Amino acid sequence: MKKPTVPPTGTSGTPGPDLRRRPAAFTVKQDANPGRTAETINRPPRSFAGEVVIVPDEEDPFFTAADELPSVPVAEPRRRRFSFAKLATGAFGLLLSLAFGLWVDGLVRDLFARADWLGYLALSALAVGLVALAVAVGRELVGLWRLDAVQDLKAEADAAAESGKRKQAAAVVKKLTNLVTHRAETARGQKTLAAIEDDIIDAPHLIELAERELLAPLDAKARALILNSAKRVSVVTAVSPRAVVDLAYVLFEVVRLVRAMADLYGGRPGSFGMLRLLRDVFAHLAVTGSIAIGDGLAQQVLGHGLAARLSTRLGEGVINGLMTARIGIAAMDLCRPLPFRAAKRPGIGDFIGDLTPSMTGKDRDRNG
Repeated sequence: MKKPTVPPTGTSGTPGPDLRRRPAAFTVKQDANPGRTAETINRPPRSFAGEVVIVPDEEDPFFTAADELPSVPVAEPRRRRFSFAKLATGAFGLLLSLAFGLWVDGLVRDLFARADWLGYLALSALAVGLVALAVAVGRELVGLWRLDAVQDLKAEADAAAESGKRKQAAAVVKKLTNLVTHRAETARGQKTLAAIEDDIIDAPHLIELAERELLAPLDAKARALILNSAKRVSVVTAVSPRAVVDLAYVLFEVVRLVRAMADLYGGRPGSFGMLRLLRDVFAHLAVTGSIAIGDGLAQQVLGHGLAARLSTRLGEGVINGLMTARIGIAAMDLCRPLPFRAAKRPGIGDFIGDLTPSMTGKDRDRNG
């Protein structure tokens, strides 16, 4: 007789479930109320109470806050008029120059009376100083001439576009090419304009083509310069301990931004040209009243309750950053050799999202 086999210790005597599941049939229960589902699906169309009003984008307060900002006035150089102050300055400057000449003449004579080599040394120093002064004055005059050439080119471009003469437009394009030929960003545009030089193109379209090919890369770099300066001013204002530090850094950043903008578009002014350019920029801002950007504008752009959401220093940083961007736009208007025709002119709203990305993102998520 065969003895039953005893399972090993720790195992159950019942057989395990079959891992291979065989196909089986099952019944799907019917819906308890099928007629209601059919009624919901096949219901006739119904009208809604009240009228549906479509709000245009320009009247929607939540569409884009930056689009509600007023357009920034175009900066133009001040007209050079006769001034009695300039006349008096020139007259007294001439008088002081004559007095300096008499003093130098007496000094050289006295040195010759003491020793000949002292007199010749004084004459050599005077000659070197006059040559260096002439070179410096020449550079300043060339810088002023470049600034005037930029404004003249703008006027010629407008006149050529209005007259429709292709020859006049071609001359404007040639001057523009010579002005920005030192920039590597315009190499591709110069090749494109050289390839279509003999093509028949209307004067306005030729000027717009030159603007897109030559100035579009420079415009992108100018926007980057403005944005970076505005960001630096905003950060320094937020962390600086004193208002004097804020003011000093803002002035330093503005001077550097205006000079970089002039060099970018081929102006390259000297010291006196830089002073004149800064005077034109601040005069434009003072006339248009754009230098005072208060809490109301920032509250409109960044959201409601700016004072409750921002610290005082951070709010001042945003305001100073917007002011720096406004100054950069004015400098761009003055230094750009062509008016904005084919390209869109930048505005304050183009830089607000970059100055406050986290805050505008929260507002967008909340409204969305």
